[in-house]
Amino acid sequence: MEQILSGWMDDVYKATLYKDRWLVYLEGLGNTLLITVCALAIGIVIGLTVALLRVWCAPNKNGLQKLVGKVCSLYTTIIRGTPVIVQLLILYTVALASADGLVVCIVGFGINSGAYLAEVARSGIGSVDPGQMEAGRSLGLSYGVTMRRIVLPQAVKNILPALFNEFIALLKETSVAGYIAVRDLTKASDGIRGLTFNSVPLYLAALVYLALVIAITAVQKRVERRLAQSDRN
Repeated sequence: MEQILSGWMDDVYKATLYKDRWLVYLEGLGNTLLITVCALAIGIVIGLTVALLRVWCAPNKNGLQKLVGKVCSLYTTIIRGTPVIVQLLILYTVALASADGLVVCIVGFGINSGAYLAEVARSGIGSVDPGQMEAGRSLGLSYGVTMRRIVLPQAVKNILPALFNEFIALLKETSVAGYIAVRDLTKASDGIRGLTFNSVPLYLAALVYLALVIAITAVQKRVERRLAQSDRN
């Protein structure tokens, strides 16, 4: 037993402290968080824009609305229907071959996330009582002002759990960034595994991902409790 423990501690030392390899994990973690946060911000902007356009186009009053609605629908269908790794490779090798891999990841994951958040936002807007829009318009408010001040604040509360779930999913999806030569947490740990010839680096990466997911979930629950308390008050 003592020999096994000693061997395990030696593996941990080689995977972390030896030659300051912990700095490699830190760099990978930084890239992972940077990609996740920036891509989520892009995804929220794209998703909200597409959702609002699709809601605006729902009545299909004229040819422009029909065209915009079809374009938005095509975007969500293509992005949701193809693997994110394929989308990243296409961006890296065709559209953005001269760009930095980190930038490609941020843009690629942002576009991918936007398609999913568009459906989330659209369902959240649809869950708000239509009478809210009618009440705002009857008070003389424009469609845009009513949507921004009355409908969207209520929709945000409804889509908050799904938004946090997308945050968690996006965090884990960034583990494929190594396919386009970006040293994220997974790529960094796998590189160290190749040097140490043991699986400790992968276990450490898994623990870091788990800790991040637990932290995000804790924040989600705290925000939901505050929103529920404000509703009661």
